[in-house]
Amino acid sequence: METHTSGFGSGFGFGFGSGFLDGPEKPLPPSPPPPSVEVLPSQVSSNVEFNVEPVDLDGLTLLKGRVSTKQVFGLSNSDLIPGKYEGGLKLWEGSLDLVKTLSSEMQSGQLSLTRKRVLELGCGHGLPGIFACLKGAGAVHFQDFNAEVLQCLTIPNVDANIQKNLSATGDSNSAEVRFFASDWNEAHLILPHVPADDSGTISGQTVDQAAGYDIILMAETVYSISTLPSLYKLIKKCLRSPHGVVYLAAKKHYFGVGGGSRRFISIVEKDGVLAASLVSEVTDGSSNVREVWKLHFR
Repeated sequence: METHTSGFGSGFGFGFGSGFLDGPEKPLPPSPPPPSVEVLPSQVSSNVEFNVEPVDLDGLTLLKGRVSTKQVFGLSNSDLIPGKYEGGLKLWEGSLDLVKTLSSEMQSGQLSLTRKRVLELGCGHGLPGIFACLKGAGAVHFQDFNAEVLQCLTIPNVDANIQKNLSATGDSNSAEVRFFASDWNEAHLILPHVPADDSGTISGQTVDQAAGYDIILMAETVYSISTLPSLYKLIKKCLRSPHGVVYLAAKKHYFGVGGGSRRFISIVEKDGVLAASLVSEVTDGSSNVREVWKLHFR
């Protein structure tokens, strides 16, 4: 789960007026996003304790890593602090829902991951992307707001699951696996498979005109209203036309912050470029209603 900083709590200021202070207080400017960088597997953190435990997903067992938010960020185990930490160290329910949905879609013949280019946005633990790795994807790219999340959690968790699969099946993962830290406004500048603009270049490099990600995966990324437009713009820039698909897992509503799957889908439908269909609904009583949506070009 991750987002970018603009407009969501990072710049609160209080203008009391000249009757209270000498002059009105100016709101603090939003915190600048961290730099957009590729994080190499060799940059994995060795200073943070990393443990794994199994998680059963309807007969499929994956490993979920656990690290201390205090060790990584110097914070208590808070869900998120806008502009600094966007909740990427917590395993959110939506990522489990998404893995189960992907497995079901494969079993019913609605989805093939073989040799596909896959992008997981706001990856955190990266379980949906890991599932794609294990099911034959050609490339899986993991993106998160925080480089620290990638270094301390995502990369070790991907490695642990791939090694577990190798030990169990003897099948070595052949997917191109890469990791990128970025704000959603700038992610398209560093992701390798983003289609070129009209000049045939992006971020100063010539890009394959047929580029794009075949499948984009997102879990719990639509919680903040202010970030939804930039997330949707990023999806349209990254998705391969005309056959690319997006799988989104999220709560129907995120109380207190205003976002949710239905708010995001309303943006999609109003724009008219992508069509949306509800694939799965989870009402287990443990939280508010959770959904998985599938988006594709009209």
